[in-house]
Amino acid sequence: MDILLQQLLNGLVLGSVYALIALGYTMVYGILQLINFTHGEVLMVGAMVSLSVVMALSDAAPGTPSVVLLLAGLAAAIPTCMALSALIERLAYRPLRNAPRLAPLITAIGLSIVLQTLAMIIWSPNPRVFPDLLPTTSFAIGGAFLAPKQLLILVVAAGLMTILMLMVHRTRFGRSMRAVSENPKMAMLMGVDANRVISITFMVGAALAAVAGVLVAMNYNLTHFTMGFLPGLKAFTAAVLGGIGNLPGAVLGGLLLGIIESLGAGYIGDITGGLLGSHYQDVFAFAVLILVLVFRPTGLLGERVADRS
Repeated sequence: MDILLQQLLNGLVLGSVYALIALGYTMVYGILQLINFTHGEVLMVGAMVSLSVVMALSDAAPGTPSVVLLLAGLAAAIPTCMALSALIERLAYRPLRNAPRLAPLITAIGLSIVLQTLAMIIWSPNPRVFPDLLPTTSFAIGGAFLAPKQLLILVVAAGLMTILMLMVHRTRFGRSMRAVSENPKMAMLMGVDANRVISITFMVGAALAAVAGVLVAMNYNLTHFTMGFLPGLKAFTAAVLGGIGNLPGAVLGGLLLGIIESLGAGYIGDITGGLLGSHYQDVFAFAVLILVLVFRPTGLLGERVADRS
């Protein structure tokens, strides 16, 4: 039972990160019907920028409290990722809105490779250690153990997801987002600046990705120029699982995928008689993607599709 509880806690932590990233995918898809495959690289840039600021501040002012270092890293990563995402939307995606759907998809993949290459040039191709900014002593919860950084991930992810839901459903800008998502042409006739709404939507998703990047780097104590690829792909799987374009679906899909992956990693050795180990955990994410696409392509909560007529 203790092992099960531990794996469930690990799955919630992992799923919270997936949910944060998946929200960026699902917001952009809900408005543009576009899969933004540069989203994982935005996450990577956030982690790299945060590490650079943390290390620079540590060298310039030794003894700076860890909380201040973490907040400074986030304060640098979030606006950097928002500006990068706005630039990507303006230069790469906006000119292709009326192009065949394959064109922006190929562009997104190309941009992803470009961003990885630039990151490799700027921060070197070697993995870099992200320092521990929180205490490393875990505390017990019913026989399982939770590290302070894992608790921070749960609290921050839950808080940001709640704020996003309130923004979408309770604010004027949220109404504009939903209007553009439902029918962009009609929204523009009603005075909504669709270009501004789309650009800000990209920026909001990028802010979530920046926070997720810092949390991932802090959780694994590692950054690398390819670190955004796999979490981005799994977050896309989570968005599809929950119903891409559906915000609650992205949260549900992320949490479910994290729990499935964690339970699979914990028990795959017992199931296969030791043939497969926990390092095969990625198999579960993509097996889920295949099953969802085959048996329920609209996801668990249904896909939201904008009216383009």
